[in-house]
Amino acid sequence: MDFLRPASWEEALAAKAEHPAAVPIAGGTDVMVEINFDHRRPEYLMDLNRIRDLEEWEVGADSVRLGASVPYSRIMEHLCAELPGLALAAHTVASPQIRNRGGVGGNLGTASPAGDAHPALLAAGAEVEAESVRGSRRIPIDAFYTGVKRNALAPDELIRAVHIRKADGPQQFSKVGTRNAMVIAVCAFGLALHPETRTVRTGIGSAAPTPVRARAAEEFLDAALEEGGLWDSGKVITPSLAKRFADLCAAACNPIDDVRGTAGYRRHAVGVMARRTLTWTWESYRGARRTTEGAA
Repeated sequence: MDFLRPASWEEALAAKAEHPAAVPIAGGTDVMVEINFDHRRPEYLMDLNRIRDLEEWEVGADSVRLGASVPYSRIMEHLCAELPGLALAAHTVASPQIRNRGGVGGNLGTASPAGDAHPALLAAGAEVEAESVRGSRRIPIDAFYTGVKRNALAPDELIRAVHIRKADGPQQFSKVGTRNAMVIAVCAFGLALHPETRTVRTGIGSAAPTPVRARAAEEFLDAALEEGGLWDSGKVITPSLAKRFADLCAAACNPIDDVRGTAGYRRHAVGVMARRTLTWTWESYRGARRTTEGAA
C-alpha cells in the first residue's frame, strides 16, 4: 500500500486523477476500521490532513458551506443554530475523540447507510461539492447515494465541501443503538420543517440499502398541514395525523435482519422516531410562533 500526502488541494486533485483508485483519508474513522478488519486493502491511501481549507466553513446569508473535514465537534460548537439537525446528529457520533477527528465528508465518501450525518443532510436538502481536475459540480443529496456504500462521485473526484441551507424552522434527529455511545445506528431518523416553503423533509438511516427519504410521508404531511391551515394557526397536530405520518415513514424502509436488529424492529423503530420527532419539531414551531406573536 502506497501513501500519498498532497500539500494542497490542487496536488490532491492531480494525485486522484493519476490514481483514481486512491482512497482519501482525513479523520480515518471509517477507512481505518475497514483496513484494520481487512475488509479493504487499497493500493493507495491519500492523506488530506495537510489541506487546511477542508476544515473551514463559511456562513452565508442563506446557506453554510461546510468543508469536508470540519470535525463533528466543531459543528456541535459553532453551527448548532444554523444546522441544528446536523449538530444533533453529530452529538451521537461515537466518542469525543472520534468527533474531534471525523467529518461529514468521510460519511459521504463511505456512503454507509448507517452513517449518522446522512438523515440530517437529506432532511436539510444538502448539496455535495465534488471536484476533479476536470472541474467542480454540486450533487444534490437526493442523487448522491447510488447503492450500498456507493455514491455518485466519479473515480477522479474528491469531496471538497457540503452546502446546506440554514435552518428556517425546527429540525430533529433521533437514533436507536444497542447502547448509549460508541455505537453504529440500528436505525436513525431526521426531520426538518421548512416554514418558508411550507414543506417537510425527512431522512432515514440504516433501514434501507441507502439513506432514504420518506417521500410519501412528506407529501402526506405537506398536504395535511396546508389543508388544515396549521402553518398559520399553529394548532396541535392530532394523534391520528402523527400516526399516519409515522406509518408512512415506516413503510418507506427496506431493512434487513442483522446482528444489530431485525427488519421488523427497524421498521417499528423508524415509525416511533418519526412520530416523536414530528411532535418535538411541531411543538418548537408552535412555541416560536407564540413568541413572535407575543413580541408583536
